[in-house]
Amino acid sequence: MPLTKVKDLLVHAQEHGYGVPAINVFDYNSIKFAAMAAEEARMPLIIQYFPGFDVHAPLADIRDIAVAFARRAAVPIAVHLDHSRSFEIAVSGLGAGFPSVMVDGSALPYEENVSLTAEVARCAHAMGVDVEAELGHVGVGMNLEDMTDAARFTDPDQAVDFVSRTGADSLAIAVGNAHGNYIRTPELDFDRIRKLREVLDIPLVMHGGSDIPDDQLARAVRCGMSKFNIATEYQRAFYNNMKEFFADGSNAGAYFKALRAIERPCIDFVKSKIDVLNPDGYRL
Repeated sequence: MPLTKVKDLLVHAQEHGYGVPAINVFDYNSIKFAAMAAEEARMPLIIQYFPGFDVHAPLADIRDIAVAFARRAAVPIAVHLDHSRSFEIAVSGLGAGFPSVMVDGSALPYEENVSLTAEVARCAHAMGVDVEAELGHVGVGMNLEDMTDAARFTDPDQAVDFVSRTGADSLAIAVGNAHGNYIRTPELDFDRIRKLREVLDIPLVMHGGSDIPDDQLARAVRCGMSKFNIATEYQRAFYNNMKEFFADGSNAGAYFKALRAIERPCIDFVKSKIDVLNPDGYRL
């Protein structure tokens, strides 16, 4: 089917009460398994790539593979470039042909974040490309303060100003979530999610969606969040299943057998996230 825009996919999700997993991929098979999961579940999906991995696979190569799978799919699949922390990285994503990019100026002073995001949005929108931005400090899960210090969370009033001045199409927010492995179980600020949903007219994004308990993910959907980034758990699914396949030594060197062995559990992992983020059982 025609390539779906991230913005359109998220608006549809918001209108129909489900969340969309945004699966961080890293090679051909991680893209393939994610796309297969979406088709089996008959639900939309976002395939996204972290630009820091370009030392392993160039942006344009991953973009081409992801777009090819998205166009062959019988369900809407969108393609997105994750965490561009500078204007130059975002522009490299535009040059590589990504139909959606994230610009992350959240570590900058507020006015610099506004300026960077607005500049990227002007360039991207001129090319018909969607832009995700970030406001608030979505830190790392091994730093307890990043998960618990409300001063680091997204301020609703500031978010209104930020969106109006930047033209961002979606906004990643800090509400107790963090990147990577968590030092303890996160506790999301659902009141803050609801307030942000009330005051903003663009979709809300959760980074650090890995290892957040299922009940909290489902509640976040019902509070109005639409996009949920999943990276750490997906990589762990590959690693753990590959490790199990080679554990007893009998399959040493059997790389292609290993790929076949991990295919089903990795697909099922993605399908499990699709189901958790669809608490009311919507289907296309």
